[in-house]
Amino acid sequence: MTGQANILVVEDERPISDLIKMNLEDEGYRCTCVYDGAAAADLLEEHTYDLVLLDIMLPFIDGYELLDYIKPLHIPVIFLTAKAALNDRVKGLNLGAEDYIVKPFEISELLARVNVVLRRFHKNEQILAFHDLVIDLDRQTVTQNDRLVDLTPKEFDLLVFLVRNKDMVLTRDTIYENVWETEYDGNTRTLELHIQRLRKKAGLEKHLKTLYKSGYRLDSKA
Repeated sequence: MTGQANILVVEDERPISDLIKMNLEDEGYRCTCVYDGAAAADLLEEHTYDLVLLDIMLPFIDGYELLDYIKPLHIPVIFLTAKAALNDRVKGLNLGAEDYIVKPFEISELLARVNVVLRRFHKNEQILAFHDLVIDLDRQTVTQNDRLVDLTPKEFDLLVFLVRNKDMVLTRDTIYENVWETEYDGNTRTLELHIQRLRKKAGLEKHLKTLYKSGYRLDSKA
């Protein structure tokens, strides 16, 4: 897994959250911070993440409850918590967390564990496939029946996002914020142009559907 992984930090102590964010971004990761469980649940509905760093003692929805919400999304979770007792560690791991780090921790240890979990969890995800398309994330290439598909970097990112979220209704806001990494300003032209070019270049005319007033869906069953 490369440093382009998208990490959600759910930690209500802002100095700790800020420190984690700064160090993760220094390592090349993309990082979003929220400070309570309810806000985290909202973000998880709208965006795709490669890893969640999750405090247990949170306002509104605690980390254990939020883990139940995350598990069906198949996103790995590392607990960050002051709850150091053995039974707390066992509970967290038995509930499905990939790792459990007790505060206070050294930032170098956190980064090492993040790298290990991302490598372990995404070790088979360097190649994505959709019908006759094969997407190589390491080489940033797309082939179709062994023929190289010539995509711009942004078209490649858009295709990867669509394939990872296939069969889901994706709003324009969601696509724009995840692929362009800026807030959607209501101007549909840029996104529509990329969708049109992707349909033509990758042969997705049947699969990549425009949903009136909703957004787009990459339909694997079409």
